[in-house]
Amino acid sequence: MAKRILVPLDGSTTAEAVLARVGDLASGAGATIRLLHVAPVPENLYGTDDHLIAYADQEIARLEAEHLDYLASVEPCLPDVPVERAVRFGDPVREILREAEEWSADLIAVTRNGRSGLGRMVLGSVAEQVFRKAGLPVVLYHGGQGHVTKESARRRGAWARERSRARDRRKPCLPVI
Repeated sequence: MAKRILVPLDGSTTAEAVLARVGDLASGAGATIRLLHVAPVPENLYGTDDHLIAYADQEIARLEAEHLDYLASVEPCLPDVPVERAVRFGDPVREILREAEEWSADLIAVTRNGRSGLGRMVLGSVAEQVFRKAGLPVVLYHGGQGHVTKESARRRGAWARERSRARDRRKPCLPVI
């Protein structure tokens, strides 16, 4: 029976749908759950006048604290289960597998999105790539309408707005002629 269960979350309500099931599994097995959030590696942050606002390492510290707060906000979905939290930066598949190995996880529980057909064939999903590449058991849970917290909905909206602002701040990439 699994004693160390890794649960990657991306801040979406779909990903959080796995929490109730994993919580039941963990409490029955006396397992520990590690909630993991993987974020893109931030770059230096510049203002509209191209003045440096924050160095990448400062942005990493800020984002790590923000994501740890998010993971703490979903912990109440896992009552009576020991829970740990971790944040990593980089490629989600690579970082999930690295965390599983370094933490000696017995099981990875991920929620797959509802993509099907050509989109799934071409793009795949993080969950399916983890399933194919992991050297340990992986439970793929089809999310649907799972447990939704007010915090996850708020963070998802904030995340989308921040990504939009980051795209707007990028300098245009012009071809060299």
